[in-house]
Amino acid sequence: MAGVSDDHVTSVCGHCDRAIPASNIDLHFAHCSRNLEKCKVCDDMIPRKHAEEHFLSTHAPVSCSLCSETMDRDSLDVHKGENCPKRIVTCEYCEFPLPAIDLLEHQEVCGNRTELCYMCHKYIRLREMHNHESRCTGDVSNAAESSRNVRAPDRERGAGAPRRQPREFSLRRLLFTIAVTGIAVLLGSLFLQRKPDPTPVN
Repeated sequence: MAGVSDDHVTSVCGHCDRAIPASNIDLHFAHCSRNLEKCKVCDDMIPRKHAEEHFLSTHAPVSCSLCSETMDRDSLDVHKGENCPKRIVTCEYCEFPLPAIDLLEHQEVCGNRTELCYMCHKYIRLREMHNHESRCTGDVSNAAESSRNVRAPDRERGAGAPRRQPREFSLRRLLFTIAVTGIAVLLGSLFLQRKPDPTPVN
C-alpha cells in the first residue's frame, strides 16, 4: 500500500486557525501573520490595510434615523422594522398610520368606537366586533331587547348620549324627506312655467 502523501497532511495555522497543508504551513504562517488580522467582532480574517474600513462599514455603532438610538449596524434593520418606538405602524381598527409609541393609547380610544352590526342591528365596539361577528345569529328581536336593557339604566341615571333610533324611524325619515323633496320639485316647476309674456316693443 502506498504511503500517505504530504499534501493530505494538514496543520492548523496559529494565526488564522485554518487547516493548511503541512508542507506549506511555514510559508502560509509568515504571509498570514504579516498581512491578515482577525476581526475582534466577527472573527473574519481581514487584510490589515482594510481592517479599519471593515469595522466602520460592518460593525461600527450607527444611529437610528427615526429615534436616534445608537446600536450595532447589524441590528439596525431589525430595530427599524420591529423595535423602533418611532417606526410607523397602522391602527388595527381604522388603519391610520402613526408612530408605534402612540399606538396603544390610540387603539384604546379607537377600539371603543362603535359600529352597527348589519346582521343584528346592534352597535358593537370595534375591539369586540371580530368575536361578535363570529357568533352573531342576526336575531333582531334579541338585539332590540338587549338595546332596551342597555338604555334603561342610562335613562335612570341620566347619563350617556342618546342612542340612534331603530331602523323603522330611519325609514320614516327617508320617506318624509322624499315627500318634501317631491313637493319642492313640483312647486318649482309650476313657478318656472308661469313666465310673464314679454311686452311688445313699440
